[in-house]
Amino acid sequence: MTIKQAIEKAIVNFKLEKIESPNLKARMLMQYVLKKPREYIMVYDNKALTPNQEKEYIKYMTYIQNGIPIEHITHQREFMKLNFYVDENVLIPRPDTEILVEEVIKLASKPRIYNENAKFVPELQAKFLDLCTGSGAIAVSLAKYIENCEITATDISHKAIEIAKTNAKNNQVENKITFIQSNLFENLVEEKYDIIISNPPYIKRKILKTLDKEVQKEPQIALDGGEDGLDFYRKIIKEAYKYLKYEGYLCLEIGYDQKEEVINLIEKEKKYIDTYCIKDLCDKDRVIITKVGG
Repeated sequence: MTIKQAIEKAIVNFKLEKIESPNLKARMLMQYVLKKPREYIMVYDNKALTPNQEKEYIKYMTYIQNGIPIEHITHQREFMKLNFYVDENVLIPRPDTEILVEEVIKLASKPRIYNENAKFVPELQAKFLDLCTGSGAIAVSLAKYIENCEITATDISHKAIEIAKTNAKNNQVENKITFIQSNLFENLVEEKYDIIISNPPYIKRKILKTLDKEVQKEPQIALDGGEDGLDFYRKIIKEAYKYLKYEGYLCLEIGYDQKEEVINLIEKEKKYIDTYCIKDLCDKDRVIITKVGG
């Protein structure tokens, strides 16, 4: 069997199982098996696979057909043009979350007055808190693209924290991030941050079993947002202002249908001002930004 024939076989099988992006995944899998770049696959597509390569490719092809995310096979995911190690212990970073990171980068570059005697300017070091860090995608990306920053990242999962530390080291930003195993704010000292960021679990519990097979293979703890999907937002919004400087920002990723509910939670606290929502590339509500004030 040639490279081309194996890829075509995988594409057909993936389509039958309604696997998302079948062409891309078939080629990514071949790159992983051969340990070769995309260009090699394209140029030498008529090259015959060895028996071991063919066996390995078919094995992983079957895994994907059974709902195993390709990222759990290759242990690689690109996010914000950076490479991240992922496995079954962390949520696979999504492009939607890049909207959140990009907005935080913009906010971090804006001069802001916290009170009469203190100013935030780009040249000074900014302090960030990333809650539910998972793979560390948000924290590592911010550390990579914001020169003067200090980041604290928390997660309830010890395994997730270890993976996040690995990703920080692999992207040469381990000295800018402190990782703490914590249930949200639980194990933190009450210090003040310029920006708090979170992409918390927000799927309604009853919906979990209806998700795509691939998503169901990801850690439930990173998906389950409680009966109404809002459990983590309630906790974060209720506590975040204690850890934010005056006019410090709270930045949250949300489900596409949660805008009004999350904004209502923010308004109910009466601690935040200037709340707004950003849409993702599919024109769905995806990120809510608010700040301490009033």
